[in-house]
This record gives sequence, structure tokens and C-alpha cells, in this order.
Amino acid sequence: MSSLGIAILVIGALVGLALVAVGARGPRSQGGDIEERLAQLGTLERPPSLEEIELSLPFTERILRPRLQKMAEFISRLTPAQTLTRTRRNLELAGVERRISTTEFLGLRFLLMGLLGAASIAFASTSQGLSTLLKIIIIPVGAIAGNYLPVFWLSSRMKKRQKEIIRALPDVLDLLTICVEAGLGFDAAMARVVDKWDNELTRAFGRVLQEIRLGKLRREALRDMADSVDVNDLSTFVAAVIQADQLGVSIAKVLRIQSEQMRIRRRQRAEEEGRKAPVKIALPTVLLIFPSLLIPILGPAALQVLNIFSTINTP
Repeated sequence: MSSLGIAILVIGALVGLALVAVGARGPRSQGGDIEERLAQLGTLERPPSLEEIELSLPFTERILRPRLQKMAEFISRLTPAQTLTRTRRNLELAGVERRISTTEFLGLRFLLMGLLGAASIAFASTSQGLSTLLKIIIIPVGAIAGNYLPVFWLSSRMKKRQKEIIRALPDVLDLLTICVEAGLGFDAAMARVVDKWDNELTRAFGRVLQEIRLGKLRREALRDMADSVDVNDLSTFVAAVIQADQLGVSIAKVLRIQSEQMRIRRRQRAEEEGRKAPVKIALPTVLLIFPSLLIPILGPAALQVLNIFSTINTP
């Protein structure tokens, strides 16, 4: 046999051995993968039951919240429709309507009224030095305070949210203007603003984008946003954008004009707050600073006057 034939036989034998090795290795590796998967499935814990899931919840979600919801549902049946509507509107303006419902808020009010009322009764019954009239006054005052504490918190939340939106609106409009002038659409510009910042205004924009993706018209989503915030500057901006969209006016020009106006209004508000500062400082100055200055200045003179009158009165 020639050397060429021997080389061909050697190469063929090597290729055959390689194929046999690969073929023998393939099923083993596949079987090994299956065995590993079966072993992993065997080591997995069984899925938790409904009782275990419920017990894993915190105490407030498992015990307190269901009791509060039942009490709130009973109270909401006895509450006038006007009060329910006003409470729902205030929760929407405060931006907490997704975290607490109207019935839960009413239930919280009555729960705090009962707790503080009971605490007032316990305090009045254990206090020995208080008069009977004062004890009678303390009990309703505590109950009324417990009823109106959530209302005060909601009112402060509403004002804080509106101030944050007014403060952030000029900067947001500047970024919207830049994005639209750079070639982005209005929806894409709002998405860029939502990605850039995280405040009450950008959260409202994010909600508008979600509603648009779900099929809602842009003008309706913007109107709903303006109604849920109740800020005059934002309502003006929304009205300008909707009018520009309906009339075919360039949104970039409208945004540029609106951003300039918002910056002017922010400067005017800052000047207004600066002019109010002396009036606000006057009362603390009179009550706190002037007495501390008058005591070391007029104190020695007052002592001398008292000494003179004492020497005159003595025989």
C-alpha cells in the first residue's frame, strides 16, 4: 500500500473515532442535563398555600386594613354623597387616591376620633387636679381633634403638591421646548421629561402617557391631568397645547412662549414673597427680639427707678 493510501486510512480512522466520541458524548450530556433538571425540580420547595401567603403579610395588611375597610364601608353608607364627592376630589388633588380610597379615609377619620376620644376619657378620669368643667371640655375636644387630623394632613398634602408642581413647571417646560425643537414629538418629549425628573408634575405626565397608550385621546388625558392638579399655570399650559393641536399651530412655538411666561410668573412670585417677608418678620421681631433687647437696656434703669421710689416711701 502506498503512503497516500496509508494517510487516507489514518485520517478516516481519526474522523471515525471523533464521530464515535461525539456521538457517545451527546446522549450522556443530554441525559446529564435532564438528570440535573430533575434534581433541581426535586429540591424545589412546594408552592406556598393561600394561608401561608396570608400569614406572610404584615399585621397592618392582614388585620387592620380589612377591619378598617369594613368599618369604612359601613360609615360611607351613612355619609352624605356631597361629603363623599368632596373627599374623593381632595384625595385626587393630594395625589393619594391610588393609595387610600374614599371609604378608607373616612374610616380613618372615625377611627382616630374614637381613639382620641377614648384617650381623652381615660385622661379625664385619671386626672385628679382638673375641674369637672375642664374634664367635660377635654373629651369632645379630643374626639373632634381626632376626626379632623386626617383632614388637616390632606389639606397640607394638597398645598405641598400644588407648590411643588408650580415650582417645577418652568423647568419642565424648558426641557419640553428643547426636546420638541430638537425634533421629538410631544409625547416623546413628555417621556423624556418623565425619565429625567421624578416629582409630582412628572408623575402626572407619566400618568398622561399611560392613558394615551391605553387609547385615550391626548387632549382628554391632558384635561384630566389639569383637573386632577387644579393649578392655574398648568391649566393655562394644557389649554394652549390643546388649542395649538386643534388649530395646527407649531407646538414648539407655543411651548417657547409658555416657558417664557412661566419664568416671568416664577420671578413675580419670588418678588411677591420677598415683599411679604418684612410683614412676616415683624411679629416674631416684636415678640421675641425686642424683649431680649429691652431687658438689658431698660432693666438697670427700672431698678434705679424702683430704688428711688423705695427711698422716698421710707420714713
